[in-house]
Amino acid sequence: MSKLVPQTSAMKSNSYHFITHWTIAASPAQVYEILEQAERLPEWWPAVYLAVVTTKENDETGTGREISLYTKGWLPYTLRWQSRLVAKNPPYGFSIEAFGDLMGSGTWTFEPDKSGRYCHITYDWQVAANKPILRYFSFLLKPLFSANHHWAMRTGEQSLRLELRRRNAKTPEELNQIPAPPQPTFSWLLK
Repeated sequence: MSKLVPQTSAMKSNSYHFITHWTIAASPAQVYEILEQAERLPEWWPAVYLAVVTTKENDETGTGREISLYTKGWLPYTLRWQSRLVAKNPPYGFSIEAFGDLMGSGTWTFEPDKSGRYCHITYDWQVAANKPILRYFSFLLKPLFSANHHWAMRTGEQSLRLELRRRNAKTPEELNQIPAPPQPTFSWLLK
């Protein structure tokens, strides 16, 4: 479930604050391993992540890695932005800074439930849209742009569940029965 945090009067019309909650049958370590490997996002979350390239490796503190992302949601526009890993707490989460078409910060948090069978995942995403169509039309189309984000996060939850099934498959037959993750919408526009 993803929700838009109500806008305060201090927020610009092109600013967004989303909090997403997922509960997945996995350990925090399994979820951390998958989400921390940013370069693999296009493999298992292809509906949103079209391309991801590391442009700078972590420094001696284990942070600082920068990646270049080419992303989209349900709507027929794409975003080009970069993220920098600014904090990590394996296996319980990490934080990024975003710049480019999106400017802001995001924090992933992974908490086990009491049984140890499930992981409660929270993504707190505070971002300003810099891409001209988003920056200039957010005041009018904010509900539509918000719905686009919610769609992207629903496909992320679905894709993560499928990726965990793939990684946990015991036999080739079991692996072959797992469907492909959701694919990008309006893919003909990406060619």
